[in-house]
Amino acid sequence: MSEFSKLKAARKLRETKSYVGSTSHGSVASSSSDVVPTTDSPANISNAETSQAVTTVIETGDLYRSLNSALEVRVSNDEKGRGRGVFSKFLRKPGDVLLSVKPNVAALSIQHLEDYCSSCFGPGSEPLKRCTICKVVFYCDSKCQSVDWTFHKQECVALQRWVSNLSAAAESSSSLLDSSAPLPRVPNDGVRCLARILWRRQKMGDASVWAREIDAMQSHRTSLAKDPNARDSQLHTFLAHSLVRYLGLSSPEELAAFGMQNTADLVDLISRFTTNTFAITSPTLTPLGACVSPSVALINHSCDPNAVIVFPRSAKEGEPLMQVVALKYIGPDEEILTAYIDTTLPTGLRQQALKETYHFVCECPLCSPPPTSPVDWREAMWCPKKCGGVCRVPTEGNSLTRCEKCKAPLKDTDAVLDALRVGQEGLEKAEKVQFSDPAKALQLTTNLIPILISTGLVPASHPLLGLSRLHTSLLIANLSSSPPSAASADEEIQSPQVQAEAAQTRAQEDLDEAVRAATRSSTGLCQILVYGHPVRGVALAELGKLLSVDEPAPKHVVRAGQDTLSASGIPPAAVYPPSGPARLKLAYDTLVRTRGEVMVGFGAVSEGGELGTLVRTAIVDLEKELGAWNTGLRNVREVEMKGGR
Repeated sequence: MSEFSKLKAARKLRETKSYVGSTSHGSVASSSSDVVPTTDSPANISNAETSQAVTTVIETGDLYRSLNSALEVRVSNDEKGRGRGVFSKFLRKPGDVLLSVKPNVAALSIQHLEDYCSSCFGPGSEPLKRCTICKVVFYCDSKCQSVDWTFHKQECVALQRWVSNLSAAAESSSSLLDSSAPLPRVPNDGVRCLARILWRRQKMGDASVWAREIDAMQSHRTSLAKDPNARDSQLHTFLAHSLVRYLGLSSPEELAAFGMQNTADLVDLISRFTTNTFAITSPTLTPLGACVSPSVALINHSCDPNAVIVFPRSAKEGEPLMQVVALKYIGPDEEILTAYIDTTLPTGLRQQALKETYHFVCECPLCSPPPTSPVDWREAMWCPKKCGGVCRVPTEGNSLTRCEKCKAPLKDTDAVLDALRVGQEGLEKAEKVQFSDPAKALQLTTNLIPILISTGLVPASHPLLGLSRLHTSLLIANLSSSPPSAASADEEIQSPQVQAEAAQTRAQEDLDEAVRAATRSSTGLCQILVYGHPVRGVALAELGKLLSVDEPAPKHVVRAGQDTLSASGIPPAAVYPPSGPARLKLAYDTLVRTRGEVMVGFGAVSEGGELGTLVRTAIVDLEKELGAWNTGLRNVREVEMKGGR
C-alpha cells in the first residue's frame, strides 16, 4: 500500500521535487499567456459564493480553542449549505494568516524517516540523531525528542515489535491481514498516525477535549462502498488490519482499551482519518507525511478557494506549524474555503476525486459556472483559425465546439479526442512509474507533450499541464542525478578538449530544455491559479532558480528574438532561453515576481516563510552578479574609448 501522504497529495497537487529545490476562476479573460494579480478587491467581496448563505453561529464550548477570536464556526441553513464551516468575522486581505496551529498528530512517510526530524519535521541543520531504542525515527536533538516523547514512548515499543516480527508476520497466515504480500519495514504514515491518535486518546480519556474534537470530525462510514474490492473498501481494510497488528493486538475487540467498542467505531475512526487528514509538506510543497487537525478540518472545500493550507516553516518553535493563509480578500461573515484536491484538473476529474474520497458533489462557481461564462483554461484549446481566441475542448458527449472570439468551428474533433485520450493514458502511466522508472516516465512526457501542443491545447489545459509539470520535475532531477552519458566510439578517438566541449554542450541543452519545460509549466499554472497561490509561486521560484544556474556552454545559445511567444506558451526553442546578462536579468525579474507571490501564498507576516528567504537570497546574489556584469562592460567600453584616442 502506498504512503498515505502520497495518496492525499496526489489529489491536491503534483509533487514539486525540488527548489531546483485572468479571473480567479481560471477563465480566459485575456489573450496574454500570464495572469495578472486577480485576488478579489474589497469592492467585489459581495460576489463571493458564500455571501448570500444563511448561517447560524455554533456554540463550540470548550472545543476548537485553537481558532482565534477573528474566526467563528457556523452552520449553513440553506438547501445548498455545506454544514459546519469556518467564517471570518472581519475583512482579511491576501497574505493574511487566518489560522496557525500545530497538528494534533503527525507522522513522517517511510522514505523521509531518516532525513527529517520526527518531531519538528525539519531536515535539521546538524546530522539527525536516531532513537537508540527503536532505531527507526530521528530527531534534531534531545529537545525535539522530548517534545515527541508523549507519542513516541508507546510508538517506540510498537516499532520494535513490528520490526522483530516482520519475517514471521509476512510468512504466517492471519485472519486479520492478507499475508500474500510482504509487510513494509515499518508501517506507513497513515497507520502510525492512527496509532498515535489511539495512544493519545487512551491517555487523555474519551471525555477529554482532545478525544471529542477527533470524534467530532466528519465520518463517511455509511457512504463506503459495499463491494470489498472497491478502492475505499480496500484502503479501510488495509488500515484496520495493519493498525491492529501494529498495536500488537490479536483481534479488533482488544481495541476497547482505546475507546473503540466495536468494529463500527474502528471504521468510523479510519473514515474520519481518511476524510480529514492533511499532507504535511516542505516549504516547496513536497509531501513529507500525514497529519490531523480537527480545527483546520472544519474548513470546507471549494475548487475556487479563497485560502490555502501551507507549512511555511516560519516559526522558531512549535513546528510543524500548519497555517491557513488568505489568497483573496475575505469579507466579514464570509466563509473560509480551501481546496481538498488538485484544482488544476478539469471539472470531471475534480468531481471524481471528491466523490471517491470525500463523498460529495462540489457546486462551487468553478464546477457550476453560469451558461454565459467564458471557457475554462483547464479545458481550452486555441482557435483553429488562429485568431487568438479559444474554444472548449471537445468531449465524447459534446464534440461540437467553436471559437468564442471568431466563432470558427473545430472540424477535426476526432483527432483532438484521440490526442486527449492518449495524453491522459500516458500521464497516468508516467505518474505511476516516475519513481520506479524515471527514464520511462521522461520518455512518455517527451513524446506526448509535442502531440498535445500540435493539437492546439493551451498550456493550462489538461492533460498537457499535468504532463508539463511532471516533465519539468523529471528534467530537474536529471540535471543533478544523471551521470554523463558513455562516450561513443567516435568520441574515444577525439581529443579530451573536444570531448569536454561536447559534454558542456549536452549539459547546456539539458539545462535549456529544463528552463523551457519550467516556463511552460509556470505559464499554465498562472493561467488558472490565483495570484499568490503556493503552487504557482513554487513553480516560478523553480524557473527563476533554473535561469540563474551557471551556463555550461553559453556560446551555443541564440540570444535574439527573446520576446516572441509560441502557441505552447513559451518562446520558440531556437531563441529561448536567452544567454549571458539577458538570462540573468530574466532570472532576476522572475524571482522578484516570485517574491511577491510567495509573500501571499506562504504568509506576508513571515515574508513567505522559508521559501521567501531562499528567494530573497537568490535575488541578492543575482543583483551582485548583474552588477559585476555591468561593471565589466563599463570597463571594456572605457578601454575601447581610450584605445580609440
